[in-house]
Amino acid sequence: MDTSGFVISTDSPINKLECREAFQGLTDREKYYSHYLSRAGWDGGLICLLQTSPESAPIFLLLKEVFSRQSVKSLREATRESVRESEFQAFLYYASAFFTNLGNYRSFGDTKFIPGLDQVKFRLILTSSAFGQNDPDLLNGLWTACAEGVYSLVPRVRQLGFGEEGVSTYYSGNCTREDAELVQKFMQQKGLSPYNTRLFKVVSQTGHVEYNLRLASAAVSNDPVDPCDSVAHLLGSPHTHEGTTITISRGDYAPLMQRMCDNLEKAKGYASSDLECSMLDNYIRSFTTGSIEDHKAGSRDWIKNKGPTVEMYIGFIESYRDPYGVRGEYECFVALVNKAMSAKFATLVESSEPLVAKLPWPRAFEKDRFLRPDFTSLDVLTYASSGIPSGINIPNYDDIRQNEGFKNVSLGNVISSAGQDKRVTFLLPEDQDLYIRLKGPSFDVQVALHELLGHGTGKLFQEEQDGRFNFDVDNVVNPLSGTKVTSWYKPGETWDTKFSSLASAYEECRAECVGLYLCMSQEVLRIFGHEGIEASDIVYVNWLNMVRAGVMGLEFYSPETRKWGQAHMHARYVILRVLLENGRGVVKVERTVGPDGDDIVVRLDKNKIEIDGKSAIEDFLRKLQVFKSTGDELQGRTMFSHYSEVDQDWLSLRKIVLARKLPRRMIVQPLTSIKDEGVTLEEFETTPSGIIQFFCQCYPGYDHALEALWRKDSQFW
Repeated sequence: MDTSGFVISTDSPINKLECREAFQGLTDREKYYSHYLSRAGWDGGLICLLQTSPESAPIFLLLKEVFSRQSVKSLREATRESVRESEFQAFLYYASAFFTNLGNYRSFGDTKFIPGLDQVKFRLILTSSAFGQNDPDLLNGLWTACAEGVYSLVPRVRQLGFGEEGVSTYYSGNCTREDAELVQKFMQQKGLSPYNTRLFKVVSQTGHVEYNLRLASAAVSNDPVDPCDSVAHLLGSPHTHEGTTITISRGDYAPLMQRMCDNLEKAKGYASSDLECSMLDNYIRSFTTGSIEDHKAGSRDWIKNKGPTVEMYIGFIESYRDPYGVRGEYECFVALVNKAMSAKFATLVESSEPLVAKLPWPRAFEKDRFLRPDFTSLDVLTYASSGIPSGINIPNYDDIRQNEGFKNVSLGNVISSAGQDKRVTFLLPEDQDLYIRLKGPSFDVQVALHELLGHGTGKLFQEEQDGRFNFDVDNVVNPLSGTKVTSWYKPGETWDTKFSSLASAYEECRAECVGLYLCMSQEVLRIFGHEGIEASDIVYVNWLNMVRAGVMGLEFYSPETRKWGQAHMHARYVILRVLLENGRGVVKVERTVGPDGDDIVVRLDKNKIEIDGKSAIEDFLRKLQVFKSTGDELQGRTMFSHYSEVDQDWLSLRKIVLARKLPRRMIVQPLTSIKDEGVTLEEFETTPSGIIQFFCQCYPGYDHALEALWRKDSQFW
């Protein structure tokens, strides 16, 4: 087996997240506020290890202890005679990738990665370290627990997924998709959200199935925390459902959740308003009791908190990594406003209603009123999760998004960090210079439209508990069939639970299509300072970036399981297929042979974008929205699956994509700390040593609580 695609390359670029200028512009009070929020964020970040794979927690404990007890330079000296420089670098790059992904699966693609040196040399580095010399029993215990997990590439562990198709610690190892579906029906009946849950299954000797549904919370007791505890009545007593027993408990990740709450409580002392205090109180209550309703209350406060200097969001948010598509990965960001770019976004928000009216679906399929969100460009100070996106549209709660609003966030220093990459594949020579020059500005436009008018538009037709509808059920016509709408979301159903594993890629595809469709608006382009020839070039590069990404998306398709990994890249491949099938030659993908072997060239006809390309996206986007609005999962899945297919021709192109794959960049973040002079910001060098130093300083000391959490559940995998 060729394992090269799973090995972390020592050519992986490492980029810096710049935010010193924004941080220095904060008042002392704001610096303390951002520091304690960041500490809460990183305390929770350890949860990602427990959500990724059974071996992630012991690998983390092992590597952090190795590097905490001596410098990288000292470790190199200790291994110089027995380990080659290339092997030592492979060890460092593996550690860096592990830390930045908070686990041993890529956050972008959900595939496993392994070290680029053999297991004997890996262990030799460990045993030669100060940790191995001074505490061999602890080192050997951790290594024994994770060694197989570090290196194994048996088919099941190559990607995240259910049962024999992958690994997931959102579920015990014996859980299947059918188990998830059964328990999801139960949760809908109880009005319980899956976002902050994990599911564990035990089968008795008689064959009776018992499920334990765990809520993430600092509280471990079933007793009410206080009279307002909204989940205590569901706890402890077993529930029967479809011949099974389901017990709901709380206390998942309890010590880590408590640390989060403690630091959020400290942050409250530096909040700038009563609204921020209320927001933090609600988050603390949610993380204490396990109540998603309290997190929704905090999210409502967050939406109302317009234009704060220090922005943050925290919780179990995105469901990309759950193979069933409903359980949220932990994440927290703390970021500082970029006033210049935020002014452009504010202008875009002011112009939103006319732009929404241009979208290709009837008025009845749009929200009753466009809830103008707060839309800011932020410089990230802290992003504690498995990966860092370029933009965010949250909260993900359908009822809040439809009726109360949301916020859009563009993470400016993340986008500019990506702009440090200079190598480009699959483009014509005459396109490469233009692409490199305008990728950043065009991506600013795409992210803004994707988040604001992609994720921020479209109505879900909903039947309420009392039998009322949020649309005119007698008169609304489906524009695809010309007949009355016949399907909608039943009480308790949400977008995520209805479309489950398809939801993430489908919604990202819809938002990307909105960006492509509206980026041709001269008004939008003027807002971002683009006019004339440059405006035309921005549109061209934006579309070129999308179709090139569609080709590159083949990396994230698994021929073995016939499944897609990364939601955004899956979406971009679908868009490419739509344009190839319906775009009348707007794009062509050609297999070529260059001086260094087989290659691919993506050709985009600039003259066909505004008519043929736009027409294809318009028709597809209309269908995406209609199927989403009406909850028509069957037709939505059928259409999306058609464009997701990867036949033999595409598989042959996939081999070229993999052969020419460029290493994905890693990002080294800054770190705040409190010293005599107050809160300071430390930045780290853009090397593996810099990443390693960051994590050792971020998480000082050996984390016995993390070890206890991992060991307690290790029996389930």
